[in-house]
Amino acid sequence: MLFDAITTNVALVLHGKREAIDLAVICLLAEGHLLIEDVPGVGKTSLAKALAASIDCSWKRVQFTPDLLPGDLTGVSVLQRATETFVFQPGPLFANIVLADEINRASPKTQSALLEAMEERQVTAEGRTYRLPQPFLVAATQNPIEQEGTYRLPESQLDRFLMRLSLGYPSRQAELSILDSQGAAEALYALKPVLTGDEILEMARVVKEVHLADALKAYLVDIAESSRNHQALTLGLSPRATLQLARATRARAASSGRDFATPDDVKAVAIPVLSHRIVLRSDAASRGYTSEQAIRDILAMVPVPAGR
Repeated sequence: MLFDAITTNVALVLHGKREAIDLAVICLLAEGHLLIEDVPGVGKTSLAKALAASIDCSWKRVQFTPDLLPGDLTGVSVLQRATETFVFQPGPLFANIVLADEINRASPKTQSALLEAMEERQVTAEGRTYRLPQPFLVAATQNPIEQEGTYRLPESQLDRFLMRLSLGYPSRQAELSILDSQGAAEALYALKPVLTGDEILEMARVVKEVHLADALKAYLVDIAESSRNHQALTLGLSPRATLQLARATRARAASSGRDFATPDDVKAVAIPVLSHRIVLRSDAASRGYTSEQAIRDILAMVPVPAGR
C-alpha cells in the first residue's frame, strides 16, 4: 500500500513517532498544510525533511528570520541586460514541498506572503498571478517555548494549517535507537523517494471520493456548534474548520483502505485539526485548561452517530 510505503520510509528517520508520521502523511493526502510545534531537538525539521525526501518531487527549505522579505519567498523580477527586460525569478514557494523552518521568527508582513499561496495555491507578484506546482504542501515548524525574537502567528494564518502536531520526547527505546543510528542526519542522507508527485495527486483524488454519510456530516456540524457554545472558549470553530475536519477524516479513512469514513476517523484527527482553531477564555487558560482538553471535552459531549 502506498500509504504504508511512505510512512515506513519516514519512520527510518523519525524513531518511535509512528502516529505523528501517519498524521503528517494524512495531512499531505488531504491537500492541507502542516504546522509542527514543539521544543528544539525532538525532530520537527527531521519529520518535514524526511516527508519531502520520500517523494520524488521538488522541495525547498526556508530559514525564517526577522529580516526575511516577502519577495524572498514569492520571487522577484530581475533585469536581463541582454534583452533589457525584467524576467520573473520564482522564489522558494515554487516547489511541491516548502519547509518553513521557525516560521514565527519572520515578521507578520513576510508571514502574510504565505496566505495566498497556502489557500489558493498561487502567488501574486508585481501585479501578475502565478500558479504553484501540484502537489503543494507547506510544512512549518515553530518553538512554542522560546518567544524572544518571534512573532505570534495570527489566527488567519493558523487557520490555513490543516493540522498542528506536537512530537513530544521519544520513548526510552526510541531514544536508544536514535543513539544507535547517530541521529537523523545520516538516515536522511540515505533516504530514497518511494512515491512520485503524480502518485500523491492520484491518492489525493481517491481521498476526495471517500463517502461521508449524512449522519457523519451532521456529527461534524454538531462538533462545530458545540465549540461555539463552550463556556471555556471565546472563539469556536468556523465553517472552514468543519470543511478541514471533513477533508482530514476522508484522508484518514482512505489511509486505512476504506472508501467510507466513520466517527473513529473523526476522533483520530480531531485534536490536530481543531485545537489550533479555537481560542480559550483567559480565566480557563489561567487554570491550565488547554485547547486539546477542550476538543476532548467537546468530543465527549457530542453524541456519536450509529451505523455506517
